[in-house]
Amino acid sequence: MEMDKHYEHSAFEKQARELWEENKIYQFDKTSKKETFSIDTPPPTVSGSLHTGHVFSYAHTDIIARFKRMQGFNIFYPMGFDDNGLATERFVEKTHKIKAHNLKRSEFIKLCLQETEKVEKEFENLWKSLGFSMDWTKVYSTISNRVRKISQYSFIDLYNKNFIYRKSEPSLYCTTCRTAVAQAELDDKEITTTFNDIEFQTQDGEKLIISTTRPELLPACVAIFYNPEDTRYAHLKDKNAVVPIFNKQVKILADEKVDPEKGSGLVMCCTFGDQTDIHWFKKHKLEFIQAVGNNGKWTNVTGPLEGLNAIEARKKILELLKDSKQLLSQKQITHSVNVHERCKQEIEYIIFPQWFIKILENKQIFLDLADKIDWKPAFMKSRYKDWVSNLSWDWCISRQRFFGIPFPVWHCQDCNQIILADEKDLPIDPQEILYPGKHCPNCSGTNIKPDTDVMDTWNTSALTPQINTNWPENNTSISMPMSMRPQAHDIIRTWAFDTIVKAHYHSNMIPWKEIVISGHVLAGKEKVSKSKEGSIKVPGPLDLLKNYPADVIRYWAANGKLGTDTAFSENQLKIGQRLITKLWNAFRFCKEHIEQFKFNNNIDNRDIENNLDNLNKWLLDNFSNTVKTYHSYFEQYDYTLALETAEKFFWHIFCDNYLELIKDQIFNPDKYSEQILQNTRFTLYTVGLGILKLFAPILPHITETIYQQLYKDKEKAVSLHIITFNKNLYNYSFEKEANLINKVIELIILCRKVKTENKLSLKAEIENLNIYSEKNEILEQLKQEETLILGITKAKNLNFLNKKLQDNNLEKIGEILNMSLSI
Repeated sequence: MEMDKHYEHSAFEKQARELWEENKIYQFDKTSKKETFSIDTPPPTVSGSLHTGHVFSYAHTDIIARFKRMQGFNIFYPMGFDDNGLATERFVEKTHKIKAHNLKRSEFIKLCLQETEKVEKEFENLWKSLGFSMDWTKVYSTISNRVRKISQYSFIDLYNKNFIYRKSEPSLYCTTCRTAVAQAELDDKEITTTFNDIEFQTQDGEKLIISTTRPELLPACVAIFYNPEDTRYAHLKDKNAVVPIFNKQVKILADEKVDPEKGSGLVMCCTFGDQTDIHWFKKHKLEFIQAVGNNGKWTNVTGPLEGLNAIEARKKILELLKDSKQLLSQKQITHSVNVHERCKQEIEYIIFPQWFIKILENKQIFLDLADKIDWKPAFMKSRYKDWVSNLSWDWCISRQRFFGIPFPVWHCQDCNQIILADEKDLPIDPQEILYPGKHCPNCSGTNIKPDTDVMDTWNTSALTPQINTNWPENNTSISMPMSMRPQAHDIIRTWAFDTIVKAHYHSNMIPWKEIVISGHVLAGKEKVSKSKEGSIKVPGPLDLLKNYPADVIRYWAANGKLGTDTAFSENQLKIGQRLITKLWNAFRFCKEHIEQFKFNNNIDNRDIENNLDNLNKWLLDNFSNTVKTYHSYFEQYDYTLALETAEKFFWHIFCDNYLELIKDQIFNPDKYSEQILQNTRFTLYTVGLGILKLFAPILPHITETIYQQLYKDKEKAVSLHIITFNKNLYNYSFEKEANLINKVIELIILCRKVKTENKLSLKAEIENLNIYSEKNEILEQLKQEETLILGITKAKNLNFLNKKLQDNNLEKIGEILNMSLSI
């Protein structure tokens, strides 16, 4: 079959995908005796479209999966969709112009499943277009019945093991999203605000200065603190202070957490401005005054601030303080505040009954577990350990939202008994089903109410290994720990950590053997994400596919190192395009010789090796070294350096040198013996197939297309991507011959340089090529390659001279050219 002049990627990509699907190339074979390599694929949030950052990180996972498949592993590569959280709720509400809370939860879940099924199909089509080799028979949704059952079973299991508790605690709360959030869901944000010096007085009239950035919390002020080592304020012990505007008295107390160097050295404690306030509230058993309501408005205990939001309340209280002359001074400062990662609004602290998973008492265990997992890149383990070391809260897993997985719990209103659902009834929604037992098992009361919260989405996402193994039945051929978790570095603190916690608490094991961390795509200095779509000049995946082959996009992604943020680069895409064009053209050039190779499965190719000429030994030696280096990088998942190694061989050794050196054989075969021609055909066939294997994990479409056209009839394997790429198959070693050909190439480079300097075509014929060397052994070696040198240099005669030459030169005698070179 004739190869097309140009690689028409749209048609060939479609053909490759159809081949893979028809032959189920990527389906996990549960009956296989091959070693399984299982991937805990990240489930993307279903909330619209995927962005280029997704392509970047999922391409990394697919590159590794393809490499492992060609190493002979049975690949378990599922796909999940995270569709049980706030992002999906808002997406479905916006799509249908409804409010979730106006429906029964089961009805809204049904609507979500219908809507997300459409979006998930779009995701699937995009992933297939990019050549991602997931097993699409292994798909899960985090709001499906099966996963809701696993998530609720996890809750019951941890509660029964005393790893979960419920308590009214000051909780991190987002007044915009109107839900509690976990510490892992916080970002730090630098803001500019004012540092306000406010005048308080003691009960006997002594004036005190307190500096604060949050004067709007004055109505919730419950104490004033100073450092016990600060002699300026020792006399205030056991006295009271009067809160300005609100004229109520609060205690003045000593505590070592006060920084005497900050502001005046006096600090007000309000319920709650920050974690220090919470610490003092608990330690000193202070009064609780709720200034901020669940809706973000100031409550009826705040007097003139009632009904205002934070910004309005701050403006109002500063006006009142100015009017009363109790605002002494202000200065502008920039400081860091906690914001909710989803809406980027500042966090408040509100007391709620919340569900918590115990973390703090087992921090050292979670630090030690990190050492049992292979982190790639290794430095990412430090990021995990820093996060765990600095945790100061247990994991709050309850959310005051409508959509999500409900807690399988009822509460007895008479005796406060927590009543768990029966495991056989899972999944269950207590808000839609009356407690089946009717009577409280503790007090026999009937005043039983359902829990109204839903679970944090990470509480379910942290169970992806259990979802993949169908825990607790564990009735699949996949077991924990799984082989690999791929993910981005920004969710080490959530997805990675939470999954480690769940695996340990449920099964006393690590969730996976290794974790592979990718970076982000940057547009300038900004991360490309859904929340910033439209504001960043980076094409989306569909736009990229309109302009570039899928393999070019994968090539761009492969140039982003693990754990490293990478700027989007059109230039890198263009380099990838040149590579694909060169691959196609190189194999078109070699096609006839590859097809003429007399492939015989009954003959050991090592018999051919014994009769190889030096040039072909040189190429096989270089290729063997390339394969070893390539594998050493890929085994550490450094696909970037593996790709660089493959490119260096393909461009510089194979194309620039080998193909140039055999051109004379291809165009003038009558000048060479059949043995030499068969040697070249064997080498082209062997190394050509090897080149396809090198690029296959990164450029699956073009390598498959070339394989189908040039190799399938002889190799018989239905797809290139199921052929084992064993580095031990390429253990040729011809050091002596390789050194000789390197000398030939050095000579050819000198010849080309002299022709170029003299403005001659490289095809210009030379009457006499005089080769000088003071080392006779070099001349004797070069004589072995006389035919090769004559063919590539276009020389008619070679003269070997065992003496020194001052300068390389070209002599013109009429139309005759004589060249002298020193080697």
